[in-house]
Amino acid sequence: MYKLRLVFLFLCGFFIYTSCKKNETADYHIGLMSGDDTLSEDSFVGGRELIARYGAVENGGIIQHVSYPDQFIEQEEVVIASLLALASDPKMKAIIVNQGIPGTAEAFLRIRSLRPDILLFVGEPHEEPDTIQKAADIVVSEDFISRGYLIPWEAKNMGADTFVHISFPRHMDYDTLGLRRQIMEEACKDLGLQFRYIEVPDPESDVGEARTLRYVFENTPGWVEKYGKKALFFCTNDAQTGPLLRQLFQYGGMFAEADIPSILVGYPEALDLNLGKDLNAKEDLSVIFQDIETAVVQKGGAGRFGTWRYPFGYVLSAGLGEFAKRVIDKTANIHSRVDLYMALGEFTPDSQWNGIYYINMETGREARNHIMVYMDTYIFGRGYLRTTRQEVPEKYFAFKRAESSF
Repeated sequence: MYKLRLVFLFLCGFFIYTSCKKNETADYHIGLMSGDDTLSEDSFVGGRELIARYGAVENGGIIQHVSYPDQFIEQEEVVIASLLALASDPKMKAIIVNQGIPGTAEAFLRIRSLRPDILLFVGEPHEEPDTIQKAADIVVSEDFISRGYLIPWEAKNMGADTFVHISFPRHMDYDTLGLRRQIMEEACKDLGLQFRYIEVPDPESDVGEARTLRYVFENTPGWVEKYGKKALFFCTNDAQTGPLLRQLFQYGGMFAEADIPSILVGYPEALDLNLGKDLNAKEDLSVIFQDIETAVVQKGGAGRFGTWRYPFGYVLSAGLGEFAKRVIDKTANIHSRVDLYMALGEFTPDSQWNGIYYINMETGREARNHIMVYMDTYIFGRGYLRTTRQEVPEKYFAFKRAESSF
């Protein structure tokens, strides 16, 4: 009996100790800035997932989630002020911005001078790579180099014979998007696909977004007729994805994934799905995914349409928050890509991650604090194309963008 009492007391003491240690290590806050649920629904829902796990600061938890203004281009000082306000919290130990809108780098530089103890993470930066890399501890974005090869590879594996790239000059002037297009064209040659480029009106031009969407909607049937039902279409503007998909379902053609892949990009609109107004976290996204797959298959799209199983914006918000927590708790190494993938994978249980360090294609320099990532692609009615297991030929990582504009 005496020994049993000793064991009981030991277990009680151990429980109290571990509870205290848990409270001690959790005595900090993590800040997240994202778009709101109308501007950047994926990223916003990722913030809700973090709060569901770890609680909001206002309720005794550790997550402080704020939104940047809808007109963030004209309100850069508001963005900076909001981030400085997060840093003014003495318990703040990490700040994540997803997406990394203009003003993020400047705010991080100011925070760094005042609070060097705060970890500064960015998801999908809008600012120039060199600028944000100098300001942030970790930058995570989609791997435009690997995907430049892998999306045509997906097209080939889906049975396509033609790859149709839809964009406009402003996007092609971006170093990332312009280079990705060149890699896609080269990949099509290597894979035996025809590459075709279609220029459409810019949504931010004087034409206006509504008319550009109408343009895509009205012209897609003709594109399918011209290039055939074995043509796989890809467009660089997410807003144009909805009308493109709607017409592909009706007239034929294929689609592997959006520019920034998400089940919330294009599919709900194209399939007339009412998602409701209040997405909470992964449970809602799982139901939405099942509804989309059912609708795609019913429309005869099995094997012809795909996406990333989990929205990229959602995973970046939640995954970078999880990674920050693990780094603070000393259960992850901030310099480990494997640890980063494991944190992201916490929110993508049946999908793997891969990626590379950012490569400056002019100098060949790697930025070790900028990781470009991608997830396995899911084809509705078929399952995963395990893109993360495919080998991207080495030549694409030394691919330099042509000087001439498109």
